[in-house]
Amino acid sequence: MFEIFPIDGGVNAPQGFYADGVSAGLKGKDSSGVDLLDIAFLYSKEPLQPIVSFTNNRFPAAPITHFKQYVQGKKSNFVLINTKNANAMTGQRGVQDVVEILESLKQEFPFVENPIMSSTGVIGQYLPKEKIKASFKLFKPFENDKDAHTRAANAIRTTDAFSKEIALKVKLEEGEFHIGAMAKGAGMIQPSLATMLCFITTDAKIVESHAKEALQECLKNSFNAISVDGDTSTNDSVFLFANGYSGVYDKDAFKEALQIVMHKLALDIVRDGEGATRVVAFDVRNAMNEAQAMKAAKALSNSLLVKTAIFGGDPNWGRIASTIGASGVDSAQERLKIAFDDVVVFDKGEICFDEIMEAKAAEVMKQESFKITCDLGMGEGSFVAYGCDLGYRYVEINADYRS
Repeated sequence: MFEIFPIDGGVNAPQGFYADGVSAGLKGKDSSGVDLLDIAFLYSKEPLQPIVSFTNNRFPAAPITHFKQYVQGKKSNFVLINTKNANAMTGQRGVQDVVEILESLKQEFPFVENPIMSSTGVIGQYLPKEKIKASFKLFKPFENDKDAHTRAANAIRTTDAFSKEIALKVKLEEGEFHIGAMAKGAGMIQPSLATMLCFITTDAKIVESHAKEALQECLKNSFNAISVDGDTSTNDSVFLFANGYSGVYDKDAFKEALQIVMHKLALDIVRDGEGATRVVAFDVRNAMNEAQAMKAAKALSNSLLVKTAIFGGDPNWGRIASTIGASGVDSAQERLKIAFDDVVVFDKGEICFDEIMEAKAAEVMKQESFKITCDLGMGEGSFVAYGCDLGYRYVEINADYRS
């Protein structure tokens, strides 16, 4: 038996972890002249083996390449995170810049072992190394400030409208453990194994093989089930750090808590989709198999025509049907059923879209979140993907992203 409770603290809630955020001058100042937070760090009192998952983009950013060359298979106790610059498409120089920055970090803090760097921002620019290195003087890894986790979650934002973090306490009969996380992401979201950036900490005494298994299982229905704009970043990364400080662990309890954490952060990213006003669950049921259900659901969450119809509040179910047909999955008109929440608009070849049903469907689409269900009637496969609308604000943000 176990119970799960929400708590404060974000990534700092589990014992033995401490994260904070500072300003290195990468983002500049806000409207009131205050320096914006743009560098974060995550410190673990004990070096540990990070469990990771990275982008499938064929041009992974330099921090990912550096991790695979220098850190993978080793224990680490420090993560350095910068915004405004992805350090992607920078070749070997980008990797060497990471090496130089992290060597400077170790000189400043001799206790740092095999540090990791994670970056997000504009692609195709070299890192402002001196600004980043100068920020180390502001780091206070042992201060234990109760607001530090909030600063860290804010420091990793780019176009994010709000910070994304969560923490849970899991009570077992023999004790309790904690899990906390922070993430960033609002655009360039169609992850292949992860999200833009996500950092998860836990003091559960979890076996490494169990941690890897749980992370992969939870990714499928959280970060790997969302789309804002159909683009996979060069920097997508998810890190899971477990130090065992609590001395307790339960496989089922940990998996459920991890799923809650990752699902919440994944939906936060969709909700924060650049300019998004609505979050939609695309529930594909009774496909030939799960793979086909996933393919159809993701096609719906990525469709620009579907997204713009959602933005306009137009229950244009024809776009839903067309997208399913174009996805290439096994389907037939006489078996297909489409509904907006519980409002059925097409039922196995019968068009149910009269004035009354259209008005009901339009009311559903006025909600901040709702579900579009597509029953293919072909088998037993199911999958839920999550997406958002696409409107004017998205174009404004991305037309001037580098400024």
